[in-house]
Order: sequence, then C-alpha cells, then structure tokens
Amino acid sequence: MRIRNVIAEDYYYIAPVINDWWGGRQMMDMLPKLFFDHFNDTSFIAEKDGEYIGFLIGFLSQSKPTEAYIHFVGVHPEFRSASIGKKLYETFFKEVQLRGITRVRAVTSPINQTSISFHTKMGFMIETGDKVVDGLSVYSNYDGIGQDRVLFLKDL
Repeated sequence: MRIRNVIAEDYYYIAPVINDWWGGRQMMDMLPKLFFDHFNDTSFIAEKDGEYIGFLIGFLSQSKPTEAYIHFVGVHPEFRSASIGKKLYETFFKEVQLRGITRVRAVTSPINQTSISFHTKMGFMIETGDKVVDGLSVYSNYDGIGQDRVLFLKDL
C-alpha cells in the first residue's frame, strides 16, 4: 500500500464511489471538488496495486492556528480490516505536527457507531455537547436543524 497526497484529479476517482462505500447513503455532497483543489498538502490517498482503497481530507484551521480538522475519510469496504483508516490518520497527524499543530478535531453523526468507535480508539475525546442521545454527548443542530453531531478532539 502507498499513501500519497491528493491531487485535483483524484476527485474524479473518489466521487463516483463515495455513495457505494457508504452502503448507498448519499454522502457525495459532503465532498465537493474544492477539497481536492485546495487542501492537497494535508489530504491523502491510499492506493494498492493502482486501486484507490482509501482517502482522508483534512486541513489546517485558519481561525485556530494550532488546530487541524479531519473533514472526510473513506475506506473501500473490502479493505476496512486492513488498518487503512488508522494509517491515513497517522499520516495526517505527522504532517500537521510538522506545521505546529497540537490539536485535531473531527465530527460524525451520532448514528455512526463505527466512526465513534474508531475515533475513540484513535485517542479522540468526545466533547461535551448540549444534549445526550442514547448515552452519547452531542451538539444539537450542529450541521443544521435536526442534524446533531458528535464532536471529537485529540491532543497531539
């Protein structure tokens, strides 16, 4: 497996598979091409034998100079037990630390138990929100009306 920085053209390979990788959930709107155009240095593609098997889109915060944000991560369903996500996160952590970043943030839906489990195993803390859903602290309406989210924070 090889991990490299994204290039703009990677969008045309990733965009068509996003909804399939999420079991038919409509996720493509969350990843416009602008992320591939403007965040190359902190976003990564995982490839194996020329096939795209994972990606991580992340960036440095312009408002909080010691923080970075992981916006979107995907791993091909056939490779989910191969630690691809972990390797992508570790690559991101190393890159942003070189730039003086000491904290990383991420967000997920409270129904995405796989993501919640992954982030906590990677050392992220769940931030205390304004309500509790199924025993989980969430921020209500974080991504719009009725769009509660779990917020994660990791100190590097």
